[in-house]
Amino acid sequence: MKKAIQIHPADSVAVALQPLRRGEQIVLPSTAVTLQEDIPLGHKFALRDIDAGENIIKYGTVIGHAMAPIKAGDHVHTHNMKTNLSDILEYSYHPVSLPQPKAEGRTFQGFVRSDGQVGIRNEIWIIPTVGCVNGIVRQLEQQAQSFIHGSVDGILAFTHPYGCSQMGDDQENTRRVLADLVHHPNAGGVLVLGLGCENSNINVLKPYIGDYDPSRVRFVQAQDEEDEVETCLQVLKELCDLAAQDQRTTVPASKLRIGLKCGGSDGLSGITANPAVGRLSDLVCADGGSTVLCEVPEMFGAEQQLMNRCADEQTFEKTVRLINDFKDYFKAAHQTIYENPSPGNKAGGISTLEDKSNGCVQKSGTSPVNDVLAYGDRVQRSGLNLLSTPGNDLVAASGEAAAGCQMILFTTGRGTPFASCVPTLKIATNDTLAGRKNNWIDFNAGVIVDGTSIDECGEDLYDLVIATANGQKAKSEAEGYHDLAIFKQGVTL
Repeated sequence: MKKAIQIHPADSVAVALQPLRRGEQIVLPSTAVTLQEDIPLGHKFALRDIDAGENIIKYGTVIGHAMAPIKAGDHVHTHNMKTNLSDILEYSYHPVSLPQPKAEGRTFQGFVRSDGQVGIRNEIWIIPTVGCVNGIVRQLEQQAQSFIHGSVDGILAFTHPYGCSQMGDDQENTRRVLADLVHHPNAGGVLVLGLGCENSNINVLKPYIGDYDPSRVRFVQAQDEEDEVETCLQVLKELCDLAAQDQRTTVPASKLRIGLKCGGSDGLSGITANPAVGRLSDLVCADGGSTVLCEVPEMFGAEQQLMNRCADEQTFEKTVRLINDFKDYFKAAHQTIYENPSPGNKAGGISTLEDKSNGCVQKSGTSPVNDVLAYGDRVQRSGLNLLSTPGNDLVAASGEAAAGCQMILFTTGRGTPFASCVPTLKIATNDTLAGRKNNWIDFNAGVIVDGTSIDECGEDLYDLVIATANGQKAKSEAEGYHDLAIFKQGVTL
């Protein structure tokens, strides 16, 4: 097993692939260096002397600058380096075209819906219009489990605290997301439960939903019912009986929409799990499918490479607005734009936002950026999409589900049990996490450190994606985990 990696020939730092001790000599293809300090797993050390103020290079790009002189073999981290990032920037379009894999023509067994979408699950979803009825929908989810039969995979309730006491764009955002979920292909039937007096009541929400199949989407307003639980249970039984007749059929991988997300990242994220997901993304896009990269604040510092991959100048301009609008969002709240990475990220070896972002965007592979989506928008174009979300795991993953993603690939170096509205596959960056939290982790990309190629790992991950699309449960799914967290963007009345 290799002790360390220099990711790019131009890098002035290398990354420890195992805990390293002071005095060890590390031999790399381009150089050899004797360590001046202990270097934890995932952390960086200098390959040469670096002057104070000099830029530090990783991934072949700048990830910050030295705050003091750094000697070859020194630990390079938050104590001696700092971000270079600043305020709103000017960008220019320098299009690049990168090699892409050939289409593999994969297929999966999915549920074809009347609108042409394809689900990878056949679930009954209970969606409240307002947080006031959360207790009821949780009760309904529990009591309705006995209705599951045939091809129905589950009955899930998605609680949230919104739907009232909201204003303007914030309220519009909630309505769009709820309408998106009503149309999600993983739902073979939907019960929308309203209270009756809320701002986003059923009659207000229906225009956002638009056309729907009344046999598959049913509405109940609690204030109008003598016993709302009894009424809803009858509706759920009817939806289950109808959806139970649905059957999986063979469909092309072009029908896949895959969300790409990371959380609890460490110094290996950009070396193992994220590049493996990037390869998977390219394979899905080559087969005509769609992938969605979110977390705009974790594009800061790596945005230019995404901009240069935009399919055309119009998409480039949309990407510029995506970045700058999110910076304005921070400024409007009087918050520091670059207050990142998290304590867990730093403990894992990530030092600056540029360091984190250049690892994060590895999940996008090398495919062209074909579209840019606002939070609450649904995927319209195949290929790689960028989605406006914050970095928060639940909020971002919910945005990807609302965009129509049937599953989410979630890379992590620290580990997390959470799951979104759709199957959420956890991909470990390292062997230790994969072995210690086997009940959380679905796939170990740490094997890349042991010698497995990124291409091979990406192919193996594609196998898992197809198996999941065919019905194999994610670890979190088997545990019954599912959460919805809508992006809050305004005041609460």
